[in-house]
Amino acid sequence: MKNTLLPDTQNTKDIRNIVINQVGIKDILHPIKFVNRDSESHPTIANFTMTVRLPENVKGTHMSRFIEILNDGECSFGIDTFMNLVQTVADKLDSSDAQIIVDFPFFRNKKAPSSGVESFLDYKVTLTGTIVNGEPELTLKVVVPVTSLCPCSKSISKYGAHNQRSHITIEAKAAKGETIYLEDLIDLAEEKASSELYAILKRDDEKVVTERAYENPAFVEDIVRDIAVELNANKKVNFYCLESENFESIHNHSAYALITNQK
Repeated sequence: MKNTLLPDTQNTKDIRNIVINQVGIKDILHPIKFVNRDSESHPTIANFTMTVRLPENVKGTHMSRFIEILNDGECSFGIDTFMNLVQTVADKLDSSDAQIIVDFPFFRNKKAPSSGVESFLDYKVTLTGTIVNGEPELTLKVVVPVTSLCPCSKSISKYGAHNQRSHITIEAKAAKGETIYLEDLIDLAEEKASSELYAILKRDDEKVVTERAYENPAFVEDIVRDIAVELNANKKVNFYCLESENFESIHNHSAYALITNQK
């Protein structure tokens, strides 16, 4: 039974007259089920930061309500429904402004190119959902591991070329009324790399991947420009920030490139 005799200190008035832009909870791990582009639900673990705007005349927010929202039944969402969770935070905390930042590993079941053996590959994902004065905005960010092969090394070497594992990071916002799925960004990044990666490769698969990379050399500059061409032409994309980092195999540094565009 609720004890109405206990004081509600958070709801007392504050006389300092200062708005707090964001207040809430940070770095809470919670199990989720993420619904992918094909409406398939997959379990994973997510790290949540959940905040609201606190008016100048209110002393504090109700921190426990954030946790209650996560624990109110199964925490399941996809790109199409994530903003519903952000709206729930705004409603439960009586705020016009709310934000959820959630990081989680996203797994895709991939078939090796020759043997067809299946395995899960993980991608680091960040979703940032924001409501400001009732206006929703969703930002997607995904880090895609790939292989890149150096065109210069290939052109000057007698016996092959050096390659490296690379991370392509795409952050994007959809145009109003449009939807961008994580898989859309992942597919694009893997298509423009020298080769995509797989968790399991048999010998015949390794041959295919090695030769594919050799046939598709790409500087870090090539990777971001090739992806940018596609994103610029995609009417669903309103904004993007695109990065590629090559973890060089013959240098003790990374090669790096970034392109950003607000349409």
